[in-house]
Amino acid sequence: MAYLSDIEIAQACEMKPIFEIAKKAHLDEKYIEQYGKYKAKVDLSLLKETDRKDGKLILVTAITPTPAGEGKTTTTIGLADGLSRIGKDVTVALREPSLGPVFGVKGGAAGGGYAQVVPMEDINLHFTGDFHAIGAANNLLAAMLDNHIQQGNELGIDVRKITWRRCVDMNDRQLRFIIDGMGGKTNGVPREDGYDITVASEIMAVFCLANSITDLKERLSRIIVGYTYDDKPVTAGDLKAVGAMTALLKDALKPNLVQTLEGTPAFVHGGPFANIAHGCNSVIATKMALKMGDYTVTEAGFGADLGAEKFLDIKCRMAGLTPDAVVIVATVRALKLHGGANKKNLGTEDLEALTKGVPNLLRHVSNIKNVYKLPCVVAVNRFPTDTDAEISCIMDKCKELGVNTVLSTVWAEGGKGGEDLAREVVRLCEEEKGEFTFSYTDEMSLKDKIKAVATKVYGGKGVAFLPAASKQLKQLEALGFGKMPVCIAKTQYSFSDDPTKLGAPEDFTVTVRSVKVSAGAGFVVALTGDILTMPGLPKVPAAENIDVDENGKISGLF
Repeated sequence: MAYLSDIEIAQACEMKPIFEIAKKAHLDEKYIEQYGKYKAKVDLSLLKETDRKDGKLILVTAITPTPAGEGKTTTTIGLADGLSRIGKDVTVALREPSLGPVFGVKGGAAGGGYAQVVPMEDINLHFTGDFHAIGAANNLLAAMLDNHIQQGNELGIDVRKITWRRCVDMNDRQLRFIIDGMGGKTNGVPREDGYDITVASEIMAVFCLANSITDLKERLSRIIVGYTYDDKPVTAGDLKAVGAMTALLKDALKPNLVQTLEGTPAFVHGGPFANIAHGCNSVIATKMALKMGDYTVTEAGFGADLGAEKFLDIKCRMAGLTPDAVVIVATVRALKLHGGANKKNLGTEDLEALTKGVPNLLRHVSNIKNVYKLPCVVAVNRFPTDTDAEISCIMDKCKELGVNTVLSTVWAEGGKGGEDLAREVVRLCEEEKGEFTFSYTDEMSLKDKIKAVATKVYGGKGVAFLPAASKQLKQLEALGFGKMPVCIAKTQYSFSDDPTKLGAPEDFTVTVRSVKVSAGAGFVVALTGDILTMPGLPKVPAAENIDVDENGKISGLF
C-alpha cells in the first residue's frame, strides 16, 4: 500500500488564516503580528494583560529513542487534536526544528502523517527567523570577546581559558575544533576555537528559560565567556554586549502561532536538543499556551531520561510549572530494537524481541510514577507495519504489569486516532492528582545531583568523575554555582552513557568527563561519554533528497 509522504499530506491541507486560529485561542487581534497568512508572532504583553486562568499541562515524552522512530511530536499533535475532537479547549506547545536534523538524519520536528503542524515547510526551514537571531546574538558576543582581546584586553582574559564558542544551525563536523585569528596582528589573536550547533548554544537555553525581556537581559549578562589569568569569570555583562544581544532577540522572544492540520492552535517556539541541552520549548510559549487553553499539550526532547528529566528538574523548577499528566510514547518497532531485533527486520513480526524490549518502557514508567510522582499513560503509537499480534502482545503485557496503556493511531487517522488517548488524559487530569517532586533538591552538592539522576532516573550504580570534572565541580561550587540544577549531556540511545547498551541496562557507571556552567541559563552542564555539541552529517544526508520546482513547491522534505 502506498502512503502519502508527510510533505504531501501537509501540502494538501487547506490551512485557516492565522487570525481564525488566534480567535480559537482566545487571542485578541491586537496581540497578533502576522508573518504571511498562516504564521504569526504573539506580543509578550498578552501575559501581563490576560485574566484567563492556567489550563491543565500535559507532558508528552517517550521511551529511549531508536533509529526506528517513536513519533513523540506526532503523538503530541494528535493528542491535542484528539482533545479538540472530544470537545476540549486545547493548545499545543512545541519546539522549533533545527536545520541540522532537517538536512541530516532525523528529519524535521513538525509531526508526521495526519498529525502535523503547518505550514510544515516554513516551520522546518527558517520559520520566522528565531534561530538566526539566536545565532547572531551568540556570534556577536564571540566577536565582541575577541575584539576586546584585540583592542588591549583590559579585562585580562586568558585566551587559553575562553569557554564561549561560535555557532551555526547546521551539522558541520569540520567546525568542531578550529584555529582562528590567523594572518598577522591586524587579523586578531590566534587561538583555538570551535563551533556548536545553534540549538546547543547557551543563548538558546537562556532564550527558552527567560520569562520576559528584563529576565532575558539579566540572564544574558550572567553568561560566562571565559576566565582571567587569575581565574575570575568574565561575563557578557563585563563585555557590555547585553543591550545589543537583546536587540537582536527582542522580536524572536515573541512566541510563534501556527496550527495543526485540524486547526488546533499551536505555539512553536525555541528548540534546544535534549541530549546536549535542556530540550524544552520556551517558558514564555508554554505559559502563553496555558492561558489560552483549558488543556495544553507539550513535549520534551528524546527519551524521558533526557527531555522529561530536564523538563521536570530544570524547566518546571525555574518556571514554577507542575504537569497534571504525562504521556510516554512507545512503539512496537523501537521496543523490538531494544529487545535485540535487527533494525533491517523491524517490519517482520517478532514477539520475542518485543517482549524483551518491554523493560525499557517499564523503567521510564517507573521514573514518572515513582521518582517524579506524576500520573501517566503509555501511548502505543501504531506504525503501518505493526501486526495485530504485536499490538495485542504489548497491550496485554502492559496490562499484566499494571501499566496504564492506550493505543494511538494518530499518524494514520489524525485527531480521530487520538480520541481514546485524549479521554484517558482528561481522566488522569481530573481524577488522579500527582504529588510532583524533583529527583534532587537545590541544597544537594553538584556531584550528588548528578549521582541522583544517574541512579534514580538512569538506573545506574553510580558515577565516575574524571579528575578534570572533579576539579571543575570544585571550582564552580567555590564560585557560588552549587545550588543550580544539573543538565546532563548524554547519548539519547541508552539509559547509560554508552549508546550500544539498549533496553534497560543495569550495573553500569556513568562517566562525567567535564563540567561547565551555563550561568545565564542557570544550570551546570555535565558532559558524559562521547557526547558532541556539534553533530555531523551522515553518509547520505537528507539534504540530497530535497528539491524545489519552478513554482517554488518543495519536495523531499520527509
